[in-house]
Amino acid sequence: MLGIQAYASGSGSSSSSSSDDDSESEQQQTATSSAKKAPTEDELAHLKPIKDQSISVAKSLQVCAAPIVVPTEQSDVSRMLAPTVSELHYNPRFEELFAPVAGPVNPFLTEQMKAPKNTITGFVEKAHISDFQFDNQRKTFHSFGYALDPSVDTANGSEAGPSYVGHLQAAYDTDGKTVFESSKPNRTGDRRKRVKNTNPEDVEGFLGPWGKFEDEETVSRPSEQERAEIEEMMAKKQRRNRVTEDKPIEEKSVLHIKDSVDYQGRSFLHPPHDSGVNLRKSSAPDRCFLPKAHIHTWTGHTKGISAIRWFPVSAHLLLSCSMDARIKIWEVYNERRCVRTYSGHRQAVRDVSFNNRGDRFVSAGYDRYLKLWDTETGDVVSRFSSRKIPFCVKFHPDFNKQHLFVAGTSDKKIICWDTRSGEIVQEYDRHLGAVNTITFVDENRRFVTTSDDKSLRVWEWDIPVDMKYIADPTMHSMPAVTLSPNGKWLACQSLDNKIVIFSAINRFKMNRKKTFTGHMVSGYACNLDFSPDMSYLVSGDGDGKCYIWDWKTTKLYKKWQAHDNVCIAALWHPHEASKLVTAGWDGVIKYWD
Repeated sequence: MLGIQAYASGSGSSSSSSSDDDSESEQQQTATSSAKKAPTEDELAHLKPIKDQSISVAKSLQVCAAPIVVPTEQSDVSRMLAPTVSELHYNPRFEELFAPVAGPVNPFLTEQMKAPKNTITGFVEKAHISDFQFDNQRKTFHSFGYALDPSVDTANGSEAGPSYVGHLQAAYDTDGKTVFESSKPNRTGDRRKRVKNTNPEDVEGFLGPWGKFEDEETVSRPSEQERAEIEEMMAKKQRRNRVTEDKPIEEKSVLHIKDSVDYQGRSFLHPPHDSGVNLRKSSAPDRCFLPKAHIHTWTGHTKGISAIRWFPVSAHLLLSCSMDARIKIWEVYNERRCVRTYSGHRQAVRDVSFNNRGDRFVSAGYDRYLKLWDTETGDVVSRFSSRKIPFCVKFHPDFNKQHLFVAGTSDKKIICWDTRSGEIVQEYDRHLGAVNTITFVDENRRFVTTSDDKSLRVWEWDIPVDMKYIADPTMHSMPAVTLSPNGKWLACQSLDNKIVIFSAINRFKMNRKKTFTGHMVSGYACNLDFSPDMSYLVSGDGDGKCYIWDWKTTKLYKKWQAHDNVCIAALWHPHEASKLVTAGWDGVIKYWD
């Protein structure tokens, strides 16, 4: 610090004195410069290396305005990746990504685990073998059970001979011949001889290439004991069938109400006047609402219910058919009693259908019979059978054709019967599977059928050739179809847990924008229905739930547990704004409001 201060003070005094004596300093400088002498040659030689060194230092200290910068990704220094890292924020190179794990050796690894592997099961060394030889030995091993030992080098020759793996005895017997070297014996003499007749003049005996083998037996011949057993079994079967056919069918009905007519002589088919609703009007309610509560339960069936139908127009009665082989009709208003039970089928009843007046209905049972019943008296008017199981039945909707009804059967046919003569008047035979549904469209001039063949066919009435055939690889079987109240749409219950919509006019095209999902109906023919104002679409499902969707947006509005078993049917009352009836395989019918 003292030296710095002295240097500062000395410099300060010199600067002050120079300002006063400028003339004296100039004189001293001229005297000094004149007193200096020029350097000698020895001095110049001594100063030259010092000069060169300063120049080189100056060159090495030059500033680089654009240095070469190596990017991080191109750095030669490899980055370490932890084996537990699940996300990387940069794109590593192959060497970095598949580098060995850095760190101490795991002391718990076994020798097998420490061994290097290039496959899942171990380490495979490269072998110099052609593709042909590899396939040759592989096919030989699969065919004959042996192959050359790949661990033994047989190219240079071996005194002990080739080594094999697999079935050694077979290899030694055949001298190790491969599939390409083995000479198969000529088996023309071992082939079965055919009966030949290639003479075209022999019209009746000409065989051509279709002749059978000489030792071939086209008909199996049972022994004497087997023949006797078969004859006895066929005799029992014929006897049993004869008894079943000859046995009279016991058909009866039971009236469960006290009086069949009221004080004015009107039967229970007459709509009530004290229901609070005009049951005779044909117009639908202005607006429908979602049901909120369970208001009634009809019980009486001992087994699951197959189908339910409203009484035509008024819907003051409800007809149900069940797997207990009985049909029941119920009151919807007032006391809601069971009015009458119809018994006439030996097996479960599959479907029922009213005529337009409701005074008659036809039932289809698994006993292969279709029966026409008088609704009021419970008598059977006619019986029809095609010896096949009818799966669906429906009267023709026109008032001038109420003597005709059609039924879809298990033998892929739609059969039309005339109730006046009891004869079949038309058959529609184009489906490739059992017919499930029949729906009349286009002002009853056409009808649509669905089948187990996963197709939809449109028919002109009384023309046994389908005018429209709709099938797609993505389509599934549609065992339940309902026509919308305006007659423009067909809602089809598809077994891929969807409700698909088809146009009921013109081209019968599928509406791809309207698909209702959310329920589980795979394997069940759950019927569905529209609300009278077409605001909602209701359906049951295989778990016993009832689903209600919005028709316009296909949004699921509501679902609830309606039955303990499959909810097989759901119908909206045509004159009530929020009343709904459901039927299930638990044998009960429930009314919701």
